[in-house]
Amino acid sequence: MIDVTFIERGGERRTVQANPGDVLLDVAQAADQPLEGTCEGQMACSTCHVIVDAADFAALPPPSEDEEDMLDLAAGATRTSRLACQIVLHRAITVRIPDIARNMQGR
Repeated sequence: MIDVTFIERGGERRTVQANPGDVLLDVAQAADQPLEGTCEGQMACSTCHVIVDAADFAALPPPSEDEEDMLDLAAGATRTSRLACQIVLHRAITVRIPDIARNMQGR
C-alpha cells in the first residue's frame, strides 16, 4: 500500500492508502477531496488540479505538453502543480488541495 497525504484547504493533513497503479484523482475522490475531474481524466479541464510537495514532484515523470496546457488554465497554479488524473501512484505522495478547488458534483 502507498500513503497519499492530502493537505486540505484548512491546512489539516489527511492520509489515506492507495494501491500501486491507482490514479491520484480516483484516490482523492474516494477520500472525499473536492476534486471534480469534470472531463473524467481526458485532460480537457483543470478541475483536478493539485499542488504536489516539491520533493514528490521531482520524483514524478514530467507532465506532458497537453497537461501543461491545461495547467495554464488552472487558477492558483504553481511550479509544482499537476493534474491528479495524470498521476499514477508508485510511491508515497503529499499533495495540497488548492484553496479555490470546487466540486460542483457535490462530492
